[in-house]
Amino acid sequence: MRTLSRAVKTIKDTVFPPRCFVCRSFFHNTLSTHTRELQGKCCVDHSHFAELMPSFLCPTCINDFSSIEPPICSMCGKMFKTREGDDHECEDCITSPKHFTMARAAGIYDQSLMDLIRQFKYKGKTQLAKPLGKLLFTTLLHIWNNKNIDVIVPVPLHKKRFKKRGFNQAYLLIKGWEKINEKIESGLLSAQIGRNVLIREKHTKPQTGLRRKERVKNIRNAFIVENTEKVKGKRVLIVDDVYTTGATTNECARVLLKHGAQSADVLTLARAV
Repeated sequence: MRTLSRAVKTIKDTVFPPRCFVCRSFFHNTLSTHTRELQGKCCVDHSHFAELMPSFLCPTCINDFSSIEPPICSMCGKMFKTREGDDHECEDCITSPKHFTMARAAGIYDQSLMDLIRQFKYKGKTQLAKPLGKLLFTTLLHIWNNKNIDVIVPVPLHKKRFKKRGFNQAYLLIKGWEKINEKIESGLLSAQIGRNVLIREKHTKPQTGLRRKERVKNIRNAFIVENTEKVKGKRVLIVDDVYTTGATTNECARVLLKHGAQSADVLTLARAV
């Protein structure tokens, strides 16, 4: 059955070649999606991105993925300009310590990854949730391989923005993680997906375009935890699409810790530089 499905897909791609989501050119898919990126200990690099995106990006745009390489800030995950030395805290995290323990991302927010996230988030290309979600899960396996997580919490949208957009991109990214975990038997994801653990009570203006201090002020007291028992004493992983200044995820972490969470880490698809 699987062989037949692959044959049908090959014929379909030959007659109706896919169109690149980024440059909009037609191309013939010569790659195939595997599950190597989900097996055991691995780092997130160009090869993992390439294996997940052959149906969505042409070879040229696949090559535009920028991975995050050390040294990075041990707290916020910022990639330092120099490629020498060990991981250490950046100046911002030293002068303004975060409420979360650690933030990490699958790649840098530029070129192809940036375009895919924008199409997924703002143009309703929800078919991208599956490959992008797998890329995020790969990062989870690599970074948190020896660390337990009790609850995975997507950054929520306010009901007005949810109604306008029609979906919460952060939740769609993690929606299929339990099935992926069962399929590969990683043993890592014993955590629960806490879709409604955090509630966005305050309707804020978009963070895009705001400066750092404005972002912090804008997002302050935007979130609540309705059921404290869901986070009390738990190790929480906060998931979002993009880490820019960290104002949103840091506020989420502050609220979770305030309601008794043992710790809060952050995982995003991309990290702005």
